[in-house]
Amino acid sequence: MQSYTIGQAARLLGVSPDTARRWADAGRVSTHRDDSGRRLIDGRDLAAFSVELAKGGDEETSHTSVRNAFPGIVTAIKLGDVAAQVEIQAGPHRLVSLLTREAVEELGLEVGMEATARVKSTNVHVDRV
Repeated sequence: MQSYTIGQAARLLGVSPDTARRWADAGRVSTHRDDSGRRLIDGRDLAAFSVELAKGGDEETSHTSVRNAFPGIVTAIKLGDVAAQVEIQAGPHRLVSLLTREAVEELGLEVGMEATARVKSTNVHVDRV
């Protein structure tokens, strides 16, 4: 049977590894250790837990209709009087979002900050991490 590390499970569930660890520590999902001592989650347990999360509306998970998420780091911000351009490097991908200056200020975006670019069609949405 397929097993997943805490990090892999977190990525599949759309949460941070710390959140997945807290859930495992609290007994919300069962884990076992491999020969190297890493905590693993059985695939069937993870599948059942993911369905439970989707039904339960857990407040620690984010909800969005945008499916293509690129977590990365803000590499540049160009502010105009009204508009702004935010660049995010997500692995090998450079994403550029054009949004209002007000949105950048409300999110508190700064170069070097973690952010997630969410792409839907030709739009790039930015989530502060």
